[in-house]
Amino acid sequence: MLGAIADDVTGAVDLAANLVSRGFRTRLRFGVPAGAPDATDADALVIALKTRTAPVAEAVAESAASLDALLAAGADRIYVKYCSTFDSTPLGNIGPVCDLVVERLAATTTVVVPSFPDTGRTLYLGHLFVGDVPLHESSLAGHPLTPMTDSNIVRVLQRQTTSSVEPIPLATVRRGAAAVRDALAELSARGVRYAVVDAIDDGDLGIIAEATAEASVVTGGSGLALGMTGPAGSGAMPAPEGLRSGPGIVLAGSASAATRAQLAYAAESGLPVHRLDVDELDASVERAFEWAIGCLARDPGATPVIAPEETATRVDATTGTGSARAVALEAAFGELARRFADAGIRRFVVAGGETSGAVVRALGVGELAVGEPIGPGLAWTFATTGTAGGPATIALALKSGNFGREDFFLDAWRRLA
Repeated sequence: MLGAIADDVTGAVDLAANLVSRGFRTRLRFGVPAGAPDATDADALVIALKTRTAPVAEAVAESAASLDALLAAGADRIYVKYCSTFDSTPLGNIGPVCDLVVERLAATTTVVVPSFPDTGRTLYLGHLFVGDVPLHESSLAGHPLTPMTDSNIVRVLQRQTTSSVEPIPLATVRRGAAAVRDALAELSARGVRYAVVDAIDDGDLGIIAEATAEASVVTGGSGLALGMTGPAGSGAMPAPEGLRSGPGIVLAGSASAATRAQLAYAAESGLPVHRLDVDELDASVERAFEWAIGCLARDPGATPVIAPEETATRVDATTGTGSARAVALEAAFGELARRFADAGIRRFVVAGGETSGAVVRALGVGELAVGEPIGPGLAWTFATTGTAGGPATIALALKSGNFGREDFFLDAWRRLA
């Protein structure tokens, strides 16, 4: 069984979606499991943590406990999953978590593969590109939590680990899996722990996956899963009948450029959009809830969208005040999700890793069944939650802030029907 440790909720969902698309019957759990999870009917078990921006010691401790749980559940291979844009702080947490897993499993040279070509993330000569521009020239350079100001992933990872890091260029990958295995063996002989491997299309991912099929540890974005082949024809859970129609809500907490474009498209397409006042969140949550319920009362087919107001100081988490603001905003979205579920809403699209984590916690979701993919790294998922009216099954599309086409807030519902 493949066991995976993901550093945020939407990252775990997009990995699970890709594994399902490749024939892995996949279970997705949130938080460090208490004991060994039941994975008797699974080919892959993904554990979603919230460690991307956590203090290094906390991220390592939670990852270590998750690794113990995966091994106890029968995992014989481990996939360390991070963002396809290598989102991290200068101190980590990608390097320290990878060090932990590699050392525990006594792995030899381990691949580092952030590429996810279907979403425009490619690696060439060790440099990560977002679309046509290097990472440090993309919108990720100004990310409020993990600003990425260097596109050279060899250099970025080397700052986070005392182990040696070297590249494997695209020319080697294009010579096939045997050439990649030979390159890994040569690096291992020299004591190199990490190999940052170029990949610019899905064929490259397939070659890397074949070359590492026997490796005890791989690390990467969720794109690497698209090169793998699972044992099942399809591992997707069909949407429960009662969730294929009915009212739905969009909760968009991400500040990413992609989510902003999706919000603009939604507004232009006639979806009602309400902006939260981040300086008066308690009152703003109440107003947003009443507004959305009113929208649905007037038009049950409406899809209310709730997002923070656009301000210069919205979530500047590089300061103490900004960090507190970000935490408060996450809590506000969690409270809204809980209130909507209590009011009978059963379908949610959620944009942003931090926002998704807050919603999952607020709804008390411990495990998700993964449905058919609705786009690269995106899928509807289904869970049971407690509500004021008793246990209920809900549908959640948990979207990384940077993922999805412009029309995602409209198209997602069509995919659930």
